[in-house]
Amino acid sequence: MKNNKIIIYLGILAVGVLLGWLVFGGNTTKEPVHNHNAVAETNQMWTCSMHPQIMQPEAGDCPICGMDLIPAETSAVGLMADQFKLSENALALANIQTSTVGNGHLDKDAGFVLSGKITENENETATMPAHFNGRVEKLYVNSLGEKVNKGQAVAKIYSPELIAAQQELIVAYKLKASQPQLYNAVRNKFKNWMIHGNQLDEVEQTGQVKTSFTIYSHVSGVVTEISINEGSHIMDGKPIFKVSNLKTVWANFDVYENQIGQFKVGQEVMVSTKAYPDKVFKGKVDFIDPILDTNTRTVKLRVVLNNTDDVLKPGMFVEGKVKSNTSITKETVLIIPSTAVLWTGKRSVVYIKANPDEPIFEMRQITLGNSIGDNYEVLEGLNDGDEIVTNGTFTIDAAAQLQGKKSMMNKTGGKMTTGHEGHLGMETTASVAKEKPLNLNERLPVTKEFQKQLKVVFDDYIKLKDVLVKDDLKNVVVASKQLLTNLSNVNMALLTDKETHKHWMDIEKKIKADATSLSKSSKIEEQRRYFKSLSSHLTNAIEVFGINEKVYHQFCPMGDDNKGAYWLSKEEKVINPYFGGEMLTCGEVKQIIE
Repeated sequence: MKNNKIIIYLGILAVGVLLGWLVFGGNTTKEPVHNHNAVAETNQMWTCSMHPQIMQPEAGDCPICGMDLIPAETSAVGLMADQFKLSENALALANIQTSTVGNGHLDKDAGFVLSGKITENENETATMPAHFNGRVEKLYVNSLGEKVNKGQAVAKIYSPELIAAQQELIVAYKLKASQPQLYNAVRNKFKNWMIHGNQLDEVEQTGQVKTSFTIYSHVSGVVTEISINEGSHIMDGKPIFKVSNLKTVWANFDVYENQIGQFKVGQEVMVSTKAYPDKVFKGKVDFIDPILDTNTRTVKLRVVLNNTDDVLKPGMFVEGKVKSNTSITKETVLIIPSTAVLWTGKRSVVYIKANPDEPIFEMRQITLGNSIGDNYEVLEGLNDGDEIVTNGTFTIDAAAQLQGKKSMMNKTGGKMTTGHEGHLGMETTASVAKEKPLNLNERLPVTKEFQKQLKVVFDDYIKLKDVLVKDDLKNVVVASKQLLTNLSNVNMALLTDKETHKHWMDIEKKIKADATSLSKSSKIEEQRRYFKSLSSHLTNAIEVFGINEKVYHQFCPMGDDNKGAYWLSKEEKVINPYFGGEMLTCGEVKQIIE
């Protein structure tokens, strides 16, 4: 019995010790773990599995699709201040591709492609001037492109000065036998006016003063400029018309400042034009302008072309392909594809992959050299072996902005932006970010009918772009008014969602303001500035709502006084609306909006 009591006491003691350890020992070991988790949660960022560009400091709903946010895979642990990390999901969605930079030899057969225009050969150009004062009663040469032969009647002129001189001629003719010197002096006066022959003989023999004289061309060629019309006054020495011999013509090309060293007089140039896509015209560099155009940062390069078949017309746009200067292409240089480069004004940047094993990126500002085909020579900023982003660069830039890192439009970083900052007209406040999609590739759900109506506006925009390419100021106004009309026909009632409706109203207001300014502008430079803003807002609309058509987002770093300018196109080939014929192919595709 006594042994049983001892066993019971030992059992109670054991249970007490176990309970004490569970109550006190367990709590003391778990508390630090709990605090550690709390700290980890405090630093945790949250993202959306469908929209990885969304980064928020706390859990919640995605401001684009409403899905529950999940813990972000990115972390600042082990990263430098300017570096950022993307999830594998984000890389796959954006189709990010990278390439390793390596030193190499530029292909000596790789050529520069230059944009230019055909003009008349000014060395084969002559002016038909007036040799006395008068009024044009009849003009026989009145259309550009008309061929004129030497000795052909040009115009019939009334001149009080000639009437008085004819009276002197009639008197001198009667005194010819006794005063031949006087007669010859009066007769020579008419020769100085380029009037001679049968007209003077008729005046002398009839003794009747002619009220008007026919003047004849003393040059031959194709009329390229007419300075007068019927009823206008002419003045001694002032041009009547200009003619050119078009058996040879000039092709004038624009050469960028950083390419000047690649060209020299005598280089062979292969010239092509859309009018004759299967034909190549060979010529040689005849002249390189010694003065740089400070507005476009280009110089003029001139090529003389044989035009005996009269196929090349002044004003025709052409492209010239020039092989690289072989003395330069022997050098070993660092080259990168043009798709890797982003521009903002004169500043060029790329994104490098900082860690070969992880998707960690950072922006790098670089200095570019010559453009060789689809590549650029890098003078500063990159090293052999660097891995750079060559596809999806815009998406990487958007991610950098979203995470407050250095980016194309933000040199210092530290500010959360939307990815459309500075060139797509998007707002940056947190409240607006919750209302508007932030990804270039994401859009709000709308009906196909709404997309169809928006596409009509886009088609009007393309017509507007095409007339800007032609420097057609008058039709820019016409196209702008047509765009305004179709913009007003877009039915906002098709947008049933409140936030979607509000977003369209905001964009529509900006598009309307730009198009209205375009329609009222009388200067091509102003029209192009308004077109840049219009392009920004319409791009926003197409990204957000879609038009069921592939759209090419293109960029020229020299547009808007070297600030850089974007525009939209239906085709991949670049046709620049910001310079007309001066730099028709300046720019490249920066984004494809599906």
